Amino acid sequence: MLAALTGAGLSAAAGLNAYIPFLIVALVSRYTDVITLPASFTWIESPWAIGIASLLLLSEIVLDKIPAIDSLNDAVGTAIRPATGGIIFAATAAAQQYENNSSFFTNNPWVGVVLGGLTAAIVHTGKMVSRPIINVGTLGIGAPVVSTVEDGTSFTVSLIAIFLPALVILVLGLLAFVLWKIFRFAQRRKKRPSASQKPNEYIIDGDSVILEGEIED
Repeated sequence: MLAALTGAGLSAAAGLNAYIPFLIVALVSRYTDVITLPASFTWIESPWAIGIASLLLLSEIVLDKIPAIDSLNDAVGTAIRPATGGIIFAATAAAQQYENNSSFFTNNPWVGVVLGGLTAAIVHTGKMVSRPIINVGTLGIGAPVVSTVEDGTSFTVSLIAIFLPALVILVLGLLAFVLWKIFRFAQRRKKRPSASQKPNEYIIDGDSVILEGEIED
């Protein structure tokens, strides 16, 4: 159970920033005994993997804070974040189960990849949908602020997932609530008439129809 919670927390963090949880897992595994990665995942803690992830993290931190560029960065992240979430889930879940003499995730790494990929994809979708709304609503000023909050959240959730996995349930519940609010807000914005429409003007089958009065029951 704790193995799955650790994997879920890390993959959720990857949905916000793919490289923060990856680097945390790599460094913790390389320099401590808290995580011992199975042989098939030891490449994560290799110097070249840590180096590449560090460079990608630096570029992510910069690009994600520039309005408009952040949306392009999110488009690229549509493939990277779920993939990283799946790898991290499979690696850490298998590591913890190995230490607890359990072998489900070790023998079925694809389960961790699927669960982690889905979790990261859901969080990433919420991030990708909300960013254009925030940029327009704040004239771009909110981009660096929100990006910094997302990075901090990814870092914090990663540490919680590794050291306090029982709290991941609360963290995932909070993220689910935030995502739900984002989607509701996005839906309301889509239903609003465009600025070019008159208050009582509706578009029906490509034709403009203007209702002069209101229909009463």
